[in-house]
Amino acid sequence: MKKKIQFDTKAVPYILGLLAIIGFIFYWRVGVEQDPGDYSVKKGNYRLEDGQYEEAVKEFSDALGENPDHAMARLGLAVTYMQIGKEAEAMQEFNLVIENNPELAPAYADRGILYDRMGEHRKALADYKKAIELDDEILKGPGWLWRFMRNIDKKPPTIKERAAYLEAELAKPEAERLLKVPEIDEKQRMYKIDD
Repeated sequence: MKKKIQFDTKAVPYILGLLAIIGFIFYWRVGVEQDPGDYSVKKGNYRLEDGQYEEAVKEFSDALGENPDHAMARLGLAVTYMQIGKEAEAMQEFNLVIENNPELAPAYADRGILYDRMGEHRKALADYKKAIELDDEILKGPGWLWRFMRNIDKKPPTIKERAAYLEAELAKPEAERLLKVPEIDEKQRMYKIDD
């Protein structure tokens, strides 16, 4: 005698819920990603903002594995390298981004920050000016919501403010220049295109 398998109708809502979750994940992973690597770039940006630098390097590298021409992946990788003190690697990535995307203002702004940290202030000033020329929106710097989410009460200096400061200091005789103020310099915000 064969037993007939009965379907329990109580399981239907659970099965439908599971299918909906799977469908949403599929949509999010595939439908939201406009270009190959976008999903990994978003994850990399989250890791970078949270200070999880090794994970950020992995995500940006994964994105570049999917799409070697992904400008934001390369920019994210460059910023991450800069944050962990790998200046040579950061400079190489910034130069590649700028070479392939000469109109990408955040790349110039961030490379300017790297030059600034390396003590190459004239090059930093040139990059800051180029970023400002390409995109005057970059002048605004972080908004109040960005600062609120990171518990930052004072607005960090913008590249316009830093460029004006560098220009004024570089005009002085070398013995009178004050080009580095570590407490202020470390508060300088990295620039990227937010999703």
